[in-house]
Amino acid sequence: MALINIVKYEGESNVFAWKFPNDELSTKSQLIVNESQVAVLFRGGKAYDVFEAGRHTLDTANIPLLNKIVNLPFGGETPFKAEIWYVNMVHTLDIKWGTQTPVSIQDPKYGIYIPISAYGQFGMTINDPKTFLKKMVGTVPNFGREHITKYFRGMYTTHVKDEISTYLIEKKITALDLGAYLTELSDFMKQQMKNEFDMYGIELLNFYVEDISAPEDDEGVIRLKKALSKRAEMDIIGYEYTEERTFDALVGAAENEGSLGGMMGAGVGLGMGGSIGETLGSALNQATDKVLNKDIRTCSNCNQVVGKNDKFCGNCSQMLNDSNLKCTCGSEVKEGQKFCHECGKSLLNECKHCQAPLSQGAKFCQECGKGVENND
Repeated sequence: MALINIVKYEGESNVFAWKFPNDELSTKSQLIVNESQVAVLFRGGKAYDVFEAGRHTLDTANIPLLNKIVNLPFGGETPFKAEIWYVNMVHTLDIKWGTQTPVSIQDPKYGIYIPISAYGQFGMTINDPKTFLKKMVGTVPNFGREHITKYFRGMYTTHVKDEISTYLIEKKITALDLGAYLTELSDFMKQQMKNEFDMYGIELLNFYVEDISAPEDDEGVIRLKKALSKRAEMDIIGYEYTEERTFDALVGAAENEGSLGGMMGAGVGLGMGGSIGETLGSALNQATDKVLNKDIRTCSNCNQVVGKNDKFCGNCSQMLNDSNLKCTCGSEVKEGQKFCHECGKSLLNECKHCQAPLSQGAKFCQECGKGVENND
Protein backbone atom coordinates (compact mmCIF):
# COMPACT_ATOMS: atom_id res chain seq x y z
CA MET A 1 0.00 0.00 0.00
CA ALA A 2 1.66 3.20 -1.19
CA LEU A 3 1.07 5.96 1.33
CA ILE A 4 1.17 9.59 0.28
CA ASN A 5 3.80 11.62 2.04
CA ILE A 6 3.13 15.02 0.45
CA VAL A 7 -0.30 16.39 -0.39
CA LYS A 8 -0.26 19.61 -2.39
CA TYR A 9 -2.40 21.47 -4.89
CA GLU A 10 -1.86 20.45 -8.52
CA GLY A 11 -5.07 21.76 -10.08
CA GLU A 12 -5.55 24.66 -12.48
CA SER A 13 -5.60 28.23 -11.26
CA ASN A 14 -9.11 29.04 -12.48
CA VAL A 15 -11.05 26.35 -10.57
CA PHE A 16 -12.92 26.93 -7.32
CA ALA A 17 -12.50 23.43 -5.90
CA TRP A 18 -10.08 20.57 -6.67
CA LYS A 19 -9.82 17.10 -5.14
CA PHE A 20 -6.42 15.52 -4.49
CA PRO A 21 -6.46 12.36 -6.68
CA ASN A 22 -5.18 9.88 -4.03
CA ASP A 23 -6.93 9.04 -0.79
CA GLU A 24 -4.20 6.79 0.73
CA LEU A 25 -2.99 9.01 3.59
CA SER A 26 -1.25 8.48 6.91
CA THR A 27 -0.70 10.27 10.19
CA LYS A 28 2.68 11.40 8.83
CA SER A 29 1.43 12.83 5.55
CA GLN A 30 2.29 16.48 5.01
CA LEU A 31 -0.49 18.77 3.75
CA ILE A 32 0.63 21.95 1.98
CA VAL A 33 -1.92 24.72 1.55
CA ASN A 34 -1.09 27.80 -0.52
CA GLU A 35 -2.12 31.39 0.17
CA SER A 36 -5.74 32.22 -0.77
CA GLN A 37 -6.61 28.52 -0.39
CA VAL A 38 -8.03 26.25 2.27
CA ALA A 39 -8.01 22.43 2.40
CA VAL A 40 -10.90 20.38 3.72
CA LEU A 41 -10.51 16.77 4.87
CA PHE A 42 -13.46 14.51 4.07
CA ARG A 43 -14.06 10.93 5.16
CA GLY A 44 -17.23 9.01 4.51
CA GLY A 45 -18.87 12.10 3.10
CA LYS A 46 -18.28 14.09 6.28
CA ALA A 47 -16.07 17.18 6.57
CA TYR A 48 -13.68 16.81 9.51
CA ASP A 49 -11.52 19.88 9.45
CA VAL A 50 -10.48 22.96 7.46
CA PHE A 51 -6.78 23.80 7.05
CA GLU A 52 -5.63 27.34 6.36
CA ALA A 53 -2.50 28.33 4.38
CA GLY A 54 0.66 26.59 5.60
CA ARG A 55 2.20 23.11 6.10
CA HIS A 56 0.26 20.64 8.23
CA THR A 57 0.93 17.09 9.46
CA LEU A 58 -2.17 14.91 9.34
CA ASP A 59 -1.86 13.51 12.84
CA THR A 60 -4.30 13.39 15.73
CA ALA A 61 -2.77 16.50 17.27
CA ASN A 62 -3.83 18.54 14.28
CA ILE A 63 -7.04 16.61 13.70
CA PRO A 64 -8.62 15.68 17.06
CA LEU A 65 -11.52 13.94 15.33
CA LEU A 66 -9.00 11.62 13.64
CA ASN A 67 -8.89 9.58 16.83
CA LYS A 68 -12.38 8.30 16.02
CA ILE A 69 -11.47 7.12 12.52
CA VAL A 70 -7.86 6.00 12.95
CA ASN A 71 -7.41 3.09 15.36
CA LEU A 72 -4.89 0.74 13.76
CA PRO A 73 -1.22 1.40 14.69
CA PHE A 74 1.21 0.74 11.83
CA GLY A 75 4.78 1.07 13.14
CA GLY A 76 4.32 4.56 14.43
CA GLU A 77 2.54 5.57 11.25
CA THR A 78 -1.17 4.96 10.93
CA PRO A 79 -2.62 4.78 7.40
CA PHE A 80 -6.16 5.90 6.70
CA LYS A 81 -8.30 6.81 3.74
CA ALA A 82 -9.68 10.31 3.33
CA GLU A 83 -10.33 12.88 0.62
CA ILE A 84 -8.53 16.19 0.53
CA TRP A 85 -10.35 19.03 -1.20
CA TYR A 86 -8.68 22.33 -2.01
CA VAL A 87 -10.93 25.40 -2.22
CA ASN A 88 -9.71 28.65 -3.78
CA MET A 89 -10.83 31.65 -1.72
CA VAL A 90 -9.75 34.36 -4.19
CA HIS A 91 -12.18 37.03 -5.39
CA THR A 92 -13.32 36.18 -8.90
CA LEU A 93 -14.90 39.22 -10.55
CA ASP A 94 -15.41 38.32 -14.20
CA ILE A 95 -17.86 35.41 -14.34
CA LYS A 96 -20.08 35.90 -17.37
CA TRP A 97 -23.83 35.39 -17.28
CA GLY A 98 -26.59 35.81 -19.84
CA THR A 99 -30.05 34.65 -20.82
CA GLN A 100 -29.77 31.81 -23.34
CA THR A 101 -33.16 32.70 -24.81
CA PRO A 102 -35.20 35.92 -24.42
CA VAL A 103 -37.52 36.11 -21.42
CA SER A 104 -41.01 37.55 -21.85
CA ILE A 105 -41.60 40.74 -19.86
CA GLN A 106 -44.90 42.62 -19.62
CA ASP A 107 -44.53 46.36 -19.91
CA PRO A 108 -46.35 47.78 -16.84
CA LYS A 109 -47.39 51.04 -18.53
CA TYR A 110 -48.91 49.62 -21.70
CA GLY A 111 -49.50 45.94 -20.87
CA ILE A 112 -47.58 44.75 -23.95
CA TYR A 113 -45.40 41.61 -23.66
CA ILE A 114 -41.96 41.90 -25.22
CA PRO A 115 -38.97 39.47 -25.28
CA ILE A 116 -35.96 40.71 -23.33
CA SER A 117 -32.37 39.46 -23.56
CA ALA A 118 -29.82 40.43 -20.92
CA TYR A 119 -26.19 39.69 -20.16
CA GLY A 120 -23.40 40.85 -17.88
CA GLN A 121 -20.96 39.52 -15.30
CA PHE A 122 -20.73 39.02 -11.57
CA GLY A 123 -18.06 38.64 -8.89
CA MET A 124 -17.97 36.07 -6.09
CA THR A 125 -15.84 34.47 -3.44
CA ILE A 126 -16.31 31.34 -1.35
CA ASN A 127 -16.83 32.26 2.30
CA ASP A 128 -17.92 28.86 3.68
CA PRO A 129 -15.82 26.04 2.14
CA LYS A 130 -17.67 23.18 3.90
CA THR A 131 -21.10 24.37 2.77
CA PHE A 132 -19.81 25.03 -0.74
CA LEU A 133 -18.34 21.52 -1.09
CA LYS A 134 -21.41 19.79 0.37
CA LYS A 135 -24.03 21.63 -1.67
CA MET A 136 -22.27 22.47 -4.92
CA VAL A 137 -19.42 20.12 -5.72
CA GLY A 138 -20.69 16.59 -5.15
CA THR A 139 -18.62 13.86 -6.79
CA VAL A 140 -16.91 15.79 -9.61
CA PRO A 141 -13.08 15.94 -9.34
CA ASN A 142 -12.99 19.71 -9.80
CA PHE A 143 -15.40 22.61 -9.91
CA GLY A 144 -14.76 25.65 -12.15
CA ARG A 145 -16.39 28.68 -13.72
CA GLU A 146 -18.40 26.64 -16.19
CA HIS A 147 -20.04 24.77 -13.31
CA ILE A 148 -20.96 28.01 -11.52
CA THR A 149 -22.43 29.41 -14.73
CA LYS A 150 -24.36 26.21 -15.43
CA TYR A 151 -25.65 25.64 -11.89
CA PHE A 152 -26.81 29.21 -11.38
CA ARG A 153 -28.20 29.79 -14.90
CA GLY A 154 -31.73 28.87 -13.93
CA MET A 155 -31.55 31.07 -10.85
CA TYR A 156 -30.37 34.25 -12.53
CA THR A 157 -32.66 33.71 -15.53
CA THR A 158 -35.61 33.57 -13.14
CA HIS A 159 -34.31 36.57 -11.24
CA VAL A 160 -33.79 38.55 -14.44
CA LYS A 161 -37.47 38.12 -15.26
CA ASP A 162 -38.78 38.69 -11.73
CA GLU A 163 -36.50 41.53 -10.69
CA ILE A 164 -36.82 43.43 -13.97
CA SER A 165 -40.62 43.20 -13.75
CA THR A 166 -40.55 44.38 -10.13
CA TYR A 167 -38.13 47.19 -10.97
CA LEU A 168 -40.31 48.42 -13.84
CA ILE A 169 -43.35 48.58 -11.56
CA GLU A 170 -41.49 50.34 -8.74
CA LYS A 171 -39.86 52.89 -11.04
CA LYS A 172 -42.98 53.31 -13.22
CA ILE A 173 -40.96 53.15 -16.42
CA THR A 174 -41.39 51.25 -19.67
CA ALA A 175 -39.28 48.21 -20.59
CA LEU A 176 -37.55 50.01 -23.47
CA ASP A 177 -36.19 52.62 -21.02
CA LEU A 178 -34.22 50.06 -18.97
CA GLY A 179 -30.98 50.94 -20.74
CA ALA A 180 -30.86 54.22 -18.80
CA TYR A 181 -31.13 52.43 -15.43
CA LEU A 182 -28.53 49.64 -15.71
CA THR A 183 -26.49 50.75 -12.66
CA GLU A 184 -29.53 50.95 -10.39
CA LEU A 185 -30.92 47.72 -11.81
CA SER A 186 -27.59 45.94 -11.19
CA ASP A 187 -27.58 46.93 -7.51
CA PHE A 188 -31.24 45.98 -7.19
CA MET A 189 -30.67 42.50 -8.64
CA LYS A 190 -27.58 41.91 -6.50
CA GLN A 191 -29.57 42.55 -3.32
CA GLN A 192 -32.33 40.20 -4.45
CA MET A 193 -29.92 37.32 -5.26
CA LYS A 194 -27.42 37.76 -2.43
CA ASN A 195 -29.22 35.51 0.07
CA GLU A 196 -29.58 32.70 -2.44
CA PHE A 197 -25.82 32.65 -3.09
CA ASP A 198 -25.20 32.67 0.67
CA MET A 199 -27.09 29.39 0.96
CA TYR A 200 -24.30 27.72 -1.05
CA GLY A 201 -21.41 29.21 0.92
CA ILE A 202 -20.78 31.90 -1.74
CA GLU A 203 -20.59 35.64 -1.20
CA LEU A 204 -21.90 37.62 -4.16
CA LEU A 205 -19.49 40.57 -4.45
CA ASN A 206 -21.20 42.33 -7.34
CA PHE A 207 -23.69 41.72 -10.11
CA TYR A 208 -23.59 43.79 -13.27
CA VAL A 209 -26.21 44.06 -16.00
CA GLU A 210 -24.19 45.23 -19.00
CA ASP A 211 -26.96 45.31 -21.60
CA ILE A 212 -30.67 44.68 -22.03
CA SER A 213 -32.07 44.40 -25.54
CA ALA A 214 -35.23 43.48 -27.41
CA PRO A 215 -35.49 42.30 -31.05
CA GLU A 216 -36.42 45.18 -33.36
CA ASP A 217 -38.69 43.05 -35.53
CA ASP A 218 -40.80 41.67 -32.67
CA GLU A 219 -44.46 42.63 -32.97
CA GLY A 220 -44.73 43.60 -29.31
CA VAL A 221 -41.62 45.80 -29.53
CA ILE A 222 -42.99 47.53 -32.63
CA ARG A 223 -46.33 48.19 -30.90
CA LEU A 224 -44.61 49.50 -27.78
CA LYS A 225 -42.37 51.84 -29.77
CA LYS A 226 -45.39 53.22 -31.62
CA ALA A 227 -47.18 53.80 -28.31
CA LEU A 228 -44.14 55.58 -26.87
CA SER A 229 -43.77 57.71 -30.00
CA LYS A 230 -47.44 58.69 -29.86
CA ARG A 231 -47.17 59.51 -26.18
CA ALA A 232 -44.10 61.67 -26.82
CA GLU A 233 -45.98 63.64 -29.48
CA MET A 234 -48.88 64.24 -27.11
CA ASP A 235 -46.53 65.31 -24.31
CA ILE A 236 -44.96 67.88 -26.64
CA ILE A 237 -48.28 69.51 -27.54
CA GLY A 238 -49.64 69.04 -24.02
CA TYR A 239 -52.80 66.96 -24.17
CA GLU A 240 -53.91 63.44 -23.45
CA TYR A 241 -54.58 60.51 -25.75
CA THR A 242 -58.36 60.56 -25.14
CA GLU A 243 -58.49 64.23 -26.02
CA GLU A 244 -56.57 63.61 -29.22
CA ARG A 245 -58.84 60.78 -30.34
CA THR A 246 -61.95 62.85 -29.56
CA PHE A 247 -60.59 65.84 -31.42
CA ASP A 248 -59.64 63.73 -34.44
CA ALA A 249 -63.16 62.28 -34.55
CA LEU A 250 -64.78 65.71 -34.43
CA VAL A 251 -62.50 67.18 -37.05
CA GLY A 252 -63.29 64.25 -39.30
CA ALA A 253 -66.99 64.83 -38.75
CA ALA A 254 -66.63 68.53 -39.53
CA GLU A 255 -64.90 67.74 -42.79
CA ASN A 256 -67.57 65.18 -43.69
CA GLU A 257 -70.60 67.24 -44.75
CA GLY A 258 -73.81 66.36 -42.93
CA SER A 259 -72.24 64.41 -40.07
CA LEU A 260 -71.16 67.28 -37.81
CA GLY A 261 -74.60 67.77 -36.32
CA GLY A 262 -74.89 64.06 -35.56
CA MET A 263 -71.55 64.05 -33.81
CA MET A 264 -72.47 67.13 -31.79
CA GLY A 265 -75.64 65.38 -30.71
CA ALA A 266 -73.62 62.34 -29.67
CA GLY A 267 -71.38 64.60 -27.58
CA VAL A 268 -74.38 66.15 -25.83
CA GLY A 269 -75.99 62.76 -25.26
CA LEU A 270 -72.83 61.32 -23.76
CA GLY A 271 -72.46 64.41 -21.62
CA MET A 272 -75.79 63.61 -19.93
CA GLY A 273 -75.30 59.91 -19.16
CA GLY A 274 -73.65 58.93 -15.86
CA SER A 275 -70.11 59.54 -14.64
CA ILE A 276 -68.48 57.97 -17.71
CA GLY A 277 -70.79 59.92 -19.99
CA GLU A 278 -70.00 63.11 -18.08
CA THR A 279 -66.26 62.61 -18.50
CA LEU A 280 -66.47 61.74 -22.18
CA GLY A 281 -69.15 64.36 -22.78
CA SER A 282 -66.90 67.02 -21.25
CA ALA A 283 -64.03 65.95 -23.52
CA LEU A 284 -66.36 66.00 -26.53
CA ASN A 285 -67.71 69.43 -25.67
CA GLN A 286 -64.23 70.84 -25.20
CA ALA A 287 -63.10 69.38 -28.50
CA THR A 288 -66.34 70.63 -30.10
CA ASP A 289 -65.55 74.17 -29.00
CA LYS A 290 -62.13 73.85 -30.62
CA VAL A 291 -63.70 72.74 -33.87
CA LEU A 292 -66.48 75.35 -33.83
CA ASN A 293 -64.09 78.16 -32.93
CA LYS A 294 -62.31 77.60 -36.21
CA ASP A 295 -63.31 79.86 -39.12
CA ILE A 296 -66.39 78.03 -40.38
CA ARG A 297 -67.85 80.04 -43.28
CA THR A 298 -71.65 80.49 -43.54
CA CYS A 299 -74.00 82.19 -45.97
CA SER A 300 -75.10 85.65 -44.74
CA ASN A 301 -78.63 85.05 -46.10
CA CYS A 302 -79.56 81.53 -44.89
CA ASN A 303 -76.68 80.62 -42.52
CA GLN A 304 -75.90 77.46 -44.49
CA VAL A 305 -72.28 76.22 -44.09
CA VAL A 306 -70.40 76.87 -47.31
CA GLY A 307 -66.94 76.03 -48.61
CA LYS A 308 -64.13 78.48 -48.11
CA ASN A 309 -63.70 78.91 -51.90
CA ASP A 310 -67.44 79.01 -52.83
CA LYS A 311 -68.69 82.17 -54.57
CA PHE A 312 -72.41 81.36 -54.30
CA CYS A 313 -74.45 79.64 -51.60
CA GLY A 314 -75.53 76.14 -52.68
CA ASN A 315 -78.74 76.47 -50.67
CA CYS A 316 -80.16 79.93 -51.62
CA SER A 317 -77.84 80.99 -54.51
CA GLN A 318 -76.88 84.17 -52.61
CA MET A 319 -73.58 85.71 -53.77
CA LEU A 320 -71.09 85.21 -50.96
CA ASN A 321 -69.37 88.30 -49.62
CA ASP A 322 -66.06 87.84 -47.87
CA SER A 323 -66.16 91.26 -46.19
CA ASN A 324 -66.49 91.22 -42.44
CA LEU A 325 -68.77 94.22 -41.78
CA LYS A 326 -69.42 95.40 -38.25
CA CYS A 327 -71.46 98.16 -36.59
CA THR A 328 -69.75 100.53 -34.18
CA CYS A 329 -71.32 98.49 -31.37
CA GLY A 330 -69.35 95.43 -32.51
CA SER A 331 -72.24 93.46 -34.04
CA GLU A 332 -71.73 91.87 -37.44
CA VAL A 333 -74.00 93.26 -40.16
CA LYS A 334 -74.82 92.15 -43.70
CA GLU A 335 -74.00 93.86 -46.97
CA GLY A 336 -76.78 96.38 -47.80
CA GLN A 337 -78.24 96.39 -44.27
CA LYS A 338 -79.52 99.89 -43.38
CA PHE A 339 -79.82 99.67 -39.63
CA CYS A 340 -77.96 97.65 -36.96
CA HIS A 341 -80.19 94.90 -35.57
CA GLU A 342 -78.55 95.21 -32.15
CA CYS A 343 -78.35 98.95 -31.40
CA GLY A 344 -80.63 100.35 -34.15
CA LYS A 345 -77.99 102.77 -35.42
CA SER A 346 -78.18 103.80 -39.08
CA LEU A 347 -75.57 102.08 -41.17
CA LEU A 348 -75.84 104.51 -44.11
CA ASN A 349 -73.18 107.21 -44.40
CA GLU A 350 -73.10 110.33 -46.58
CA CYS A 351 -70.24 111.67 -48.63
CA LYS A 352 -68.92 114.81 -46.99
CA HIS A 353 -68.28 116.37 -50.37
CA CYS A 354 -71.53 115.75 -52.27
CA GLN A 355 -73.83 114.35 -49.56
CA ALA A 356 -74.57 111.27 -51.70
CA PRO A 357 -75.44 108.09 -49.70
CA LEU A 358 -72.51 105.73 -49.23
CA SER A 359 -72.74 101.96 -49.03
CA GLN A 360 -71.40 100.22 -45.93
CA GLY A 361 -67.63 99.87 -46.16
CA ALA A 362 -67.23 102.00 -49.32
CA LYS A 363 -63.81 103.62 -49.76
CA PHE A 364 -64.80 106.04 -52.57
CA CYS A 365 -67.98 107.97 -53.30
CA GLN A 366 -69.85 106.47 -56.26
CA GLU A 367 -71.14 109.97 -57.25
CA CYS A 368 -68.11 112.28 -57.03
CA GLY A 369 -65.33 109.66 -56.86
CA LYS A 370 -63.62 111.29 -53.91
CA GLY A 371 -62.15 109.24 -51.08
CA VAL A 372 -64.37 108.53 -48.14
CA GLU A 373 -63.06 109.61 -44.77
CA ASN A 374 -63.94 107.73 -41.59
CA ASN A 375 -67.24 109.20 -40.30
CA ASP A 376 -67.29 107.15 -37.05
